[in-house]
Amino acid sequence: MADRNPEAVRALLKPATVRARAHEMLQLGLAGRLLHFNVHPERLEACADDVLETIRANYPTLEIPFHARWRHFVLAGDDRWARLDAEACFTDAGGRGRAAYDLAIVSVLLDAGAGPDWRYRDPQTGREIGRSEGLALASLDMFAAGLFSADPADPYRADASALRRLDGVGLAAGFQAGPGNPLLAVEGRAALLNRLGEELERQGMARPGDLFDRFAGAAETGTVRAGYMLGEVLTTLGGIWPSRLTIAGVPLGDTWRHPLIAPGEPTAGLVPFHKLSQWLTYSLIEPLQWAGISVADIDGLTGLPEYRNGGLFLDSGVIALKDEADRARAHEVSSPLVVEWRALTVALLDEIATLIRSRLGRTREELPLAKVLEGGTWAAGRRIAREKRVDGGPPLAIVSDGTVF
Repeated sequence: MADRNPEAVRALLKPATVRARAHEMLQLGLAGRLLHFNVHPERLEACADDVLETIRANYPTLEIPFHARWRHFVLAGDDRWARLDAEACFTDAGGRGRAAYDLAIVSVLLDAGAGPDWRYRDPQTGREIGRSEGLALASLDMFAAGLFSADPADPYRADASALRRLDGVGLAAGFQAGPGNPLLAVEGRAALLNRLGEELERQGMARPGDLFDRFAGAAETGTVRAGYMLGEVLTTLGGIWPSRLTIAGVPLGDTWRHPLIAPGEPTAGLVPFHKLSQWLTYSLIEPLQWAGISVADIDGLTGLPEYRNGGLFLDSGVIALKDEADRARAHEVSSPLVVEWRALTVALLDEIATLIRSRLGRTREELPLAKVLEGGTWAAGRRIAREKRVDGGPPLAIVSDGTVF
């Protein structure tokens, strides 16, 4: 039925559908009808306590920035992007915006789970940094060194032709990865950037930063909507994701099947997330703001269904496995268990944000979801993971190719 209804299929690319189907999953959980999880809403208040404790520790004045890649370019108070920005001496806001978009898009696409053993040794301080922050710093250093540029005289860019030719060996070297410093899915990350270069060229785009000009041009009154940005990101990047659903000619990216969702509808059984695309969209907001362009309806985007936010709810008991033996198994991202976990995460992030605003006496405008995530849920999930597991890893083992988690 869906392949004869392209409009219903395209609706799966909208954050409103991500949110609606996530809350449908939550209602199934509250009714005890899910296949793999029970939901314990009475534990949300204690979970909110943990998140509030984290917010007050990290941002005592409650001046919280957006959850975006730019936070990961700051090492011990040293803003490496700001330093690169000053050294580059971009001639205008457009040049700066295109470079910022090149960096953000490449860095976010490289930001899948690194694994517990990988570390990046910062050449400037000698510090060894793992996980998302280490991936970010490594990607920034590769960007500054011109690894993604096709012009040796202009390193601060990412060109489609250079991305198309990038190989796993070069990327592994940039990440300092090898047998003694294993990084998950290096070849998968390189292949993703290869497909990005191919897709940009297919669309007549020279670099990811061309999206900055598209958004700036769409801001006729000085404002662009976050939902429009996500739609353009999904349209531009839709062809890069491997082995995913395409229905009615529409690549659906981070969309998966679950037998209980939306029965009787044209797109029954389909659950969209678009986690990396939404993370990327959050990260593309600030460069527009730096250029004097406002971004409206940021709260129309959803929370991010990744293992830090998802781990927060599982580790705090808000959700619980029906079969504890599932903790010892590895799960494919396409499995109904992982789909349930991710959808519950999206819906529960909305619930926790409402609780946090109520506790702090803040409105949605004053404390949007993007700030609750940053303040917030992601850091609290990481902290609880470190308390519960020696390696600080996720509570479930996920088999991923580096393009989802």
